[in-house]
Amino acid sequence: MPAFPHSTTSTPTAIAVPPSLALPVIEAAFPRRLHPYWPRLQEKTRTWLLEMRLMSADKVAEYADGLCYTDLMAGYYLGAPDDVLQAIADYSAWFFVWDDRHDRDIVHRRPAAWRRLRFRLHAALESPRTHLHHEDPLVAGFADSVLRLYSFLPQSWNRRFARHFHQVIDAYDREFRNRTEGVIPKVDEYLALRRLTFAHWIWTDLLEPSAGLELPNSVRKHPAYRRAALLSQEFAAWYNDLCSLPKEIAGDEVHNLGISLIKHEGLTLEEAVADMRRRVEKCVEEFLVVERDALRLSEDLDDGTVRGKELGTAVRACVRNMRNWFSTVYWFHHESGRYRVDSWDDRSTPPYVNNEAAGEK
Repeated sequence: MPAFPHSTTSTPTAIAVPPSLALPVIEAAFPRRLHPYWPRLQEKTRTWLLEMRLMSADKVAEYADGLCYTDLMAGYYLGAPDDVLQAIADYSAWFFVWDDRHDRDIVHRRPAAWRRLRFRLHAALESPRTHLHHEDPLVAGFADSVLRLYSFLPQSWNRRFARHFHQVIDAYDREFRNRTEGVIPKVDEYLALRRLTFAHWIWTDLLEPSAGLELPNSVRKHPAYRRAALLSQEFAAWYNDLCSLPKEIAGDEVHNLGISLIKHEGLTLEEAVADMRRRVEKCVEEFLVVERDALRLSEDLDDGTVRGKELGTAVRACVRNMRNWFSTVYWFHHESGRYRVDSWDDRSTPPYVNNEAAGEK
């Protein structure tokens, strides 16, 4: 079935979801919507990638639209002002490029390049303005996107975002060491690391500028709100692992839930896939329950005061977008060229990456 009633491509076709990856509950109970700004978003992010020199012109022309990075964000942050969605989409595109650089630095054994990049990203997170013209396009692009994200909400939100992303950078460093040393984390260790490398709390933080309001700690840490947010992110991370398992086995990866299950729980590949499916399906089931509790929280907050109405409206917007994350992540994995390993000339080398030793310059 098509992901959208009106396809985002010029040649609309139904997406064939492999039976091992199909989740009927998502297709039936999580209708997919797309932010009306999407066509402009796609165009501007494509231009931004070129201006920031994050992808070469030929790779942008051939692969950018097919990677569907903007589709993913436009399906998640519904209701966001256009400038907020644009900043998030550019940051998300940067994140994918960073992930690819990290992978290439590992594959080509460039620890010095990765170390420099890691230190520079930590610095740019604290002082983005001074890194806007950095010689490394990845640092300059990060600074540009972060500076824009910092413009929407108070400094307290900016500090929280920075704290969360410092943790993401450090988690990527742990992944770098694990991969270069061939260490496959145990399942519990992997799940904890995955929450950081997938940036669970970053994507959750970005719900707030989309809703136009920083939420107080009492709301963000409320069990119903926090659980709904976590389930939406766990679903995304584990479904990503399920879909990318062939790609990551081909690339001698060590960070995938399926790989940890095979190595440390003694499961066969088929058993690991079945276990991962059960986990993602349970996330959906639990979310449908806790979603109601989170929406009741939004009603309780709307106590008739101006502040109460503001908070209730923002929480409803955030929870509804947590729901959108399920469908947009699901369809992204079947539309994006990022996961079409069988179509690549080399199953271990994505055709859309810069495979040169850029990090050593």
